[in-house]
Amino acid sequence: MPGQPAPRRTVLKGAALAGAAGLGLAACSTDSKLGHAEAPTPTSPVDLGAADEIPVGGAKLYREQRLVVSCPAEGQYKAFSAQCTHAGCLLEKLEGTVGDCPCHGSRFDVTTGKALKGPATVPLSEVPVRAEGGKLVAGPNA
Repeated sequence: MPGQPAPRRTVLKGAALAGAAGLGLAACSTDSKLGHAEAPTPTSPVDLGAADEIPVGGAKLYREQRLVVSCPAEGQYKAFSAQCTHAGCLLEKLEGTVGDCPCHGSRFDVTTGKALKGPATVPLSEVPVRAEGGKLVAGPNA
């Protein structure tokens, strides 16, 4: 009835639903602690160190630079953003050449960028990379 206070049960149920909705939003938020970046790829060249740290047929995750680099053949390198295309979390680890996202379980082939397991469906963004003087450089003009 208008003008009468809502029963306590109704108030508590509404508060519980509001709290659950807030938790759902928090799980998919863009909290910077999860590795989100406005630009998922470098905006200037980035020195990644020695090229020989990546074995032929293998890959390496560069968390600080938000990149993953693979070496499909001697002297050839492919780089991709290490930021998941689902909710923007940073890939946590590699299992061989498969990158795992810790937030929602997406998995990516880091040699092609292709999403292997959802919820992500969009591939990782490719990033130019080159070997120069035994070192890898990734990003624009690489």
